[in-house]
Amino acid sequence: MASSNTYRLSCSVPGHEMDVRGLASTSFPEGAFVSVSRDRTGRVWVPNMGPNRSFTEMHCMHGHTNFVSCVCIIAPNETYPRGLIATGGNDNNICVFSLDRPDPLYILKGHKNTVCTLSAGKFGTLLSGSWDTTAKVWLNDKCMMSLQGHTAAVWAVKILPEQGLMLTGSADKSIKLWKAGRCEKTYTGHEDCVRGLAVVNNTEFFSCSNDASIRRWHVDGECLQVYYGHTNYIYSISVFPNGQDFISTGEDRSIRIWKNGECAQTIRLPAQSVWCCCILDNGDIVVGASDGIIRVFTESDERIASAEDIKAFENELSQSTIDAKTGDLGDIKMEELPGREHLNEPGTRDGQTRLIKDGEMVQAYQWSVSDSHWVKIGDVVGSSGATQQTSGRVLFEGKEYDFVFTIDVNEGGPSMKLPYNVADDPWLTAHNFLEKNDLNPMFLDQVANFIIENTKGNTVGRTETGHSDPFTGSGRYVPASAGGSSASGADPFTGSGRYIPGSGPSTVAPAGAADPFTGGSAYSSNALQSTSAPTNIYFPKTDPVKFEQANATQILAKLKELNRGAPNEQKLSDDGIQKLEKLLSTVSNLNAAEKPTTEEIEILWKTAHWPEDIVFPVLDILRLAVRHPVVNEQFYSEKDGVQFCNHLLNLMGPQGKPANQMLVLRTLCNSFAGQWGQTLLMSMREMVMSQAMELRAVSNKNIHVALATLVLNYAGCLHKVADLEGKAQCLSMVSTILEVVQDKEAIFRLLVALGTTIGSDGTARDLAQSLGVKSQINKYSTVTDPAKLGECCKLVLNQL
Repeated sequence: MASSNTYRLSCSVPGHEMDVRGLASTSFPEGAFVSVSRDRTGRVWVPNMGPNRSFTEMHCMHGHTNFVSCVCIIAPNETYPRGLIATGGNDNNICVFSLDRPDPLYILKGHKNTVCTLSAGKFGTLLSGSWDTTAKVWLNDKCMMSLQGHTAAVWAVKILPEQGLMLTGSADKSIKLWKAGRCEKTYTGHEDCVRGLAVVNNTEFFSCSNDASIRRWHVDGECLQVYYGHTNYIYSISVFPNGQDFISTGEDRSIRIWKNGECAQTIRLPAQSVWCCCILDNGDIVVGASDGIIRVFTESDERIASAEDIKAFENELSQSTIDAKTGDLGDIKMEELPGREHLNEPGTRDGQTRLIKDGEMVQAYQWSVSDSHWVKIGDVVGSSGATQQTSGRVLFEGKEYDFVFTIDVNEGGPSMKLPYNVADDPWLTAHNFLEKNDLNPMFLDQVANFIIENTKGNTVGRTETGHSDPFTGSGRYVPASAGGSSASGADPFTGSGRYIPGSGPSTVAPAGAADPFTGGSAYSSNALQSTSAPTNIYFPKTDPVKFEQANATQILAKLKELNRGAPNEQKLSDDGIQKLEKLLSTVSNLNAAEKPTTEEIEILWKTAHWPEDIVFPVLDILRLAVRHPVVNEQFYSEKDGVQFCNHLLNLMGPQGKPANQMLVLRTLCNSFAGQWGQTLLMSMREMVMSQAMELRAVSNKNIHVALATLVLNYAGCLHKVADLEGKAQCLSMVSTILEVVQDKEAIFRLLVALGTTIGSDGTARDLAQSLGVKSQINKYSTVTDPAKLGECCKLVLNQL
């Protein structure tokens, strides 16, 4: 197939009634693409087989109640072999369509503002970004997790090929890398809003920004290269299959083709905003713009438009007007410009721009290498000497606009100017106005609707004044009036050989192979091995795993020793110590007939408020006590439960003492032994698990084992519950902790938690696959010491 190595027009595709805001190439039908528009529709376009080289609308989708902002393709699966189409809109919703019907299969609700970007990953995962400053991870019709961390609108999202890694770009000028729902890295360098992202390979990606630059990044945080060429906002970027060359579009009316790190070609369009682009399988480029027209450009001589169509495109381009104050053409001094004779000299590169003076007008021409002549790309307005009288537009801050509204934020305060061109997106204009003037984003709809209402029926060049403000009726718009410790577990406080919380086995160790959690090194599964697949004795694990081992004598000795140094107002009397001793004896034997008294429990609660450096023996008593139903009910009652839990979380803080952190985790694990504790901890799941996750980086194997056990106990409670959000949090914690933990017992418990979570829930299983846990755990399948780790890993892999 012949190629000129220069992109030229292949066809123009009319159909949308307003701006084309998103494009995506499809795997089915072959050679097709999808477009979405401010006209509230999405459309599927298929290539014509005839000689006109254009595209025909195959399918039109309706479902949004406001502008449609973005689109992506969800890969084919067994249920939908032709794939699905996801669209996001200004109605805050995501609509998911099939090719079989015009209305959505389902609508995803959860964002609180415009959904402006979408990306699809493996196993049906969908990532969305919104003006509400969040990104959300969806699986089928469920929101699995929300990514929170940006401080402004999330304009761009991408799922990296390596499972579980996600990227978000924001108006806060940063890019964030997420793993299993947690921010792993923040990339800074752009000086303005990040508008687009594009994946190069497993370890590299591109970003584009309102600062008119494109950056190439390595996932480790290094900016590998910065590209300059655009002269205004850059809205979108797409990468060719070779992973090196790419295209970009922006507010400077251009699409630019980048090869070998350089801008090899610039194509101007007769529309100010070139919103989006995509690359088809045959290498052709599709772009959508503010004039509602989709245009396809090709390198192939066989698919170039007819001479008549190219001439029509050039005529349309020549009749455009270019605002000199946008910076696209640099500073213009009309008296220094040459005349038409300057066009007799050939250009030196494709896309080179020249300005000439033709009477009182300034015209812009661009050199076309393929056609060896200068193509007029528009008349320049607002060049030196232009006024409102000569251009018919309003001058504001050095730029000409069709409208400049006066906005009063509050009575008696300074007014603000809102400039607007009819070719602009009123929602984007409103967003930028609110951001620039530090106004509450809640006024977005009101400002945008005000613009729309007061610019109806107007065309470029027409200026209106004296508009009435629908909110105040006085010609003014007033938004304010509208509604580490060592791995050995040695006690850093008291020295070795003395009372060390957690230094012994974590639980009682029965003989035999009855329980892989409590047997420690005594547990052996050899008797269970056979030539067939291993028997699954590991998950689902629905009864809580507890920490029950204790040396009451050492605990009491340490308690008495530290009591002597306790503050006077908190020091225990001899009678108080005797009551705690009796309580400890009672809760150490849950089968005893005697029950803890209210007075004993109150003394334990009071002593739990000792200073952090001496409270650990009290916490050791507490973690044993909460197993008892009487203590469990009293501490986790509706009246006192939240206060008790919050006190534990304070002691477990990242800056706390390692012994306290470990004992609080064990107390939380043991609290699942009673229905009262289980109920309250489930109601506070998000807070408890989030704060517990802060301890994953602590270099202490006892803390890691306790942390893994907490996740396991939550997984057990969620096993037969239709709580996808809870299961998603468990999966996120498992994946994140696996990144840092080394202790084999902790890893084993995480694997059991994973198996318990996905064992009877296909959706949770799909999410686990999308988070990449399979690649994380695969290395444990060959572990033989302990045998339970390898066996359990194989069973989980079979589930995945």
